[in-house]
Amino acid sequence: MPDVELQEHVDASRGPQPAEPPPGSAGRSWRLREKLREWYLWGPALFVAVGVLIPMVYLVLRAAEAEPAYLAALVVRSRTLELLWNTVALTAGVLAVATAIAFPLAWLTARTDLRGKRLVTLLGVLPLAVPGYVMAYVLLATTGANGTLAQVAGLGVPRLNGFTGALLALSLYTFPYLFLNLRTALLDLDPALEESARALGYSRLQVLRHVVLPQLRPGFLAGGLLVGLHVLGDFGVVSLMRFDTFSYALYVQYTASYDRIYAACLALMLLALTAAVLFLEARLLRGLSLHRTGSGASRLTPPVRLGAWRSVGYLFAGTVTLAAVGLPLLTVGYWMQEAASIPWAALGEALRGSVSASAPAALLACGLALPLAYLSVRRSSPTTHALERIAYFGYATPPLAFALALVFFTLRTVPPLYQTLTLLIIAYALHFLAEAIGPIRTALYQAPPRLEEAARSLGRSPLQAFVAATLPLLRKGLLVSIALVFLSAMKELPITFLLSPLGFDALALKVWSYANEALFAGAAPFALALMVFSAAFVGLLLLREDR
Repeated sequence: MPDVELQEHVDASRGPQPAEPPPGSAGRSWRLREKLREWYLWGPALFVAVGVLIPMVYLVLRAAEAEPAYLAALVVRSRTLELLWNTVALTAGVLAVATAIAFPLAWLTARTDLRGKRLVTLLGVLPLAVPGYVMAYVLLATTGANGTLAQVAGLGVPRLNGFTGALLALSLYTFPYLFLNLRTALLDLDPALEESARALGYSRLQVLRHVVLPQLRPGFLAGGLLVGLHVLGDFGVVSLMRFDTFSYALYVQYTASYDRIYAACLALMLLALTAAVLFLEARLLRGLSLHRTGSGASRLTPPVRLGAWRSVGYLFAGTVTLAAVGLPLLTVGYWMQEAASIPWAALGEALRGSVSASAPAALLACGLALPLAYLSVRRSSPTTHALERIAYFGYATPPLAFALALVFFTLRTVPPLYQTLTLLIIAYALHFLAEAIGPIRTALYQAPPRLEEAARSLGRSPLQAFVAATLPLLRKGLLVSIALVFLSAMKELPITFLLSPLGFDALALKVWSYANEALFAGAAPFALALMVFSAAFVGLLLLREDR
């Protein structure tokens, strides 16, 4: 009897539970009515699915308007093969250079007795504050006959452009993604396997090759995926460096040609290349198991004593910092002095334009991410997981292809929406939605559902119970989501370029337009403003992580 009373008490504390659906067609109707009653959850999820998938489907339909023979000629011609080779070569090159920078830096900060490792870690993350197109502007402004090195030091360094310039700019911008993943993986390694290998007679190099590196595979793949997606979707760097990739050719085809079918084909080929990278990463992780199979507690790995090599470690970290952070600051500072005056009016207008689109987009993305994260955590099912995957598909889609799909879709279906601030805000929110979901989902996992159930037991509706009991616990996650999307939108160039209204100014557009005309002094104030915004954001994130 006490067990029955206890069970009744537990059931009562959980609040009113939804009834089981009846079988057959009546069950389907019941589920539909439940979803309609919870429009505040399923409505935003449906909007995301439509906003991400429909334009992509329309891109396919636009390409399918061509005759099969003409379509085949577009796909297999030598120009397309050249673009494919350039894009793959640049992606592979950036991955190689970024790994060569990130792995030694991660090892120095995670596994050695190097002093000042916290500062070195901060300096290894700060390059994220320098957008790729700003890094390209810095390399162009530094080298060449009229570059900073020639004017200040008299060094006639050839102009960095083409493949080499794009490779260096993208590597210096993206290596922190690999650095952060590899550093975390190295800190989490259990030293037991390494000690066992050393006891069996393995040298330090053999232990690194056969024990450490295989356990770093998830970190390599996670960071490498982010680097690869950034390179595939990049437009600012390759356009400034005049290096033909799918993104640059897509921009040229859209802006300088009336053959929009070929532009749609290029966008679909870029999407296919992105899908291939995602598939390869998932395939390499399939069946991977690196956890313990026996008992025991993990321990911290004793730091490697560098001894006389400490100076080499500092030299490497200093060189990376100088190239990725110091050079942009020095170059922008020099060209700021070369400018006749700071265009405060234009700078303020560009800043207002960036904020006027980025702030509403951050709020919209947060508003869309909240119901998606709630459905994924509290209503876990194949349907909710599929909706969440669609949001991540929008993030993985190269921004130029995503923007072009929205252009084609709005011109055919809702022409008044084309080149409006509303469309730009929606595009930002849909593209960066995945960045907003993560922090909210993490906060939801930490919020106890029993508080919401208790509010339901007091007679509140599901929405009222969520607002009263759970929403206050998500405040930090919501703020981080808003901050992430806001800064990403502030730095976004391809979507801004294709979808911004006529007469719209933004910091990213100003940097790109001035640098594209080699007007380095004109670009400096806008580049500095972007770097200051980004550096403040990175510092806040690191401060939050440290706390």
